[in-house]
Amino acid sequence: MNARSIDIKQIMQEIGRSAKAAALELSSCSSKSKNKALQAAAASLRKNTAKIMAANNIDMEAGKAKGLDKSLLDRLELNEKRIESIAKSLEEIALLPDPVGKILSNWDRPSGLDISRISVPLGVIGIIYESRPNVTADAGALCLKSGNAAILRGGSESFNSSKAIAACLHDGLRAAGISENAIQLVPVQDREAVGEMLTMPEYIDVIIPRGGKGLCKRVMEESRVPTLLHLDGNCHTYIHEKADQKMAVEVVSNAKMRRTGICGATESLVVDKSIASEILPKIVDSLSAEGCEIRGDEIARKIDSRIVPASDADWGTEYLDAIISVKIVAGLNEAIDFINQHSSHHTDSIITADSSAAADFLNRIDSAIVMHNTSTQFADGGEFGMGAEIGISTGRLHARGPVGVEQLTTYKYVVKSDGAIRPR
Repeated sequence: MNARSIDIKQIMQEIGRSAKAAALELSSCSSKSKNKALQAAAASLRKNTAKIMAANNIDMEAGKAKGLDKSLLDRLELNEKRIESIAKSLEEIALLPDPVGKILSNWDRPSGLDISRISVPLGVIGIIYESRPNVTADAGALCLKSGNAAILRGGSESFNSSKAIAACLHDGLRAAGISENAIQLVPVQDREAVGEMLTMPEYIDVIIPRGGKGLCKRVMEESRVPTLLHLDGNCHTYIHEKADQKMAVEVVSNAKMRRTGICGATESLVVDKSIASEILPKIVDSLSAEGCEIRGDEIARKIDSRIVPASDADWGTEYLDAIISVKIVAGLNEAIDFINQHSSHHTDSIITADSSAAADFLNRIDSAIVMHNTSTQFADGGEFGMGAEIGISTGRLHARGPVGVEQLTTYKYVVKSDGAIRPR
């Protein structure tokens, strides 16, 4: 092990120890103090907008020089509107009910026991993310509100932006008299820091990766810490035979093109064969006008010559770009089978006026979020009223879907009695 490795290990161990201590402090921190910190951090973000944009400009220029693609640059970019949105999300999180200390259930036993199940923080949460600097604010704020200490390891592409945002979060913590160790940004860009985080179960209670397949694969393979996985968003929109066609065109256009680089963007369009010849050209008109490439199966290409051939790989691809694949199916059952086979189990939507078909789709599609007559771009914790999200969990254990403040808690049992003893 070289000196550099030793230094990184020492840095991460110290971060872990201080986070553990901060987590103990936070577990009993009042709602008033946490909310004060969030509100002060929001004010600091607004006050330091120019500094944050200057730091982001350094990251953007470096990203362009490295040849980052359009979707990554879009995720990386900050402007006044986006910084204001980040500040507002912190204020929205402050307004949420405190998820800590809630009595989830209570019951009495014949033995004289009074038993309660009460929500408590998870402890120390490590968040590993890539090129989205807003995650620094979202993750830090959600962890704070839920009483957890956060160790944030952002991508090297957003390093300067994340530092500027973290400084604002620390302004908020100081204003509320809370230890700055409650939210720590890993100060080194070396990938070895990630490896250290994945092997620190004595300090970190949960790891949440938010990034591409490569990052999630590494976390799954190497982590000795429990994980909440945010996998890719190969989202589908299915146009049922009884869809309102005007609605379908508008929803698909928004679901694909509002922001192509987010995980809630529709990547695959599934169309019922009975209406495909009528509606597909309208959808191609709409998407083509916005510069979207449409790839489709043989039936789709016979309907509209502007559609280029899709390969088998297209059905499972998260493009994060102005590209969509089109599959023609013979009815609801085939659509459900196709989506369950190729979806990443993130978000899938049906467009239909048939309530029975919608209910069948919503019940049988095996995804964290299922929608009816709705753009998949609404797959977002902020849009769900959670203030923000750390990610969207596509797994089944502990949390599924948007991970907000409530999903960052667990529970313990509190048992009371008047001297009850168990019979021998």
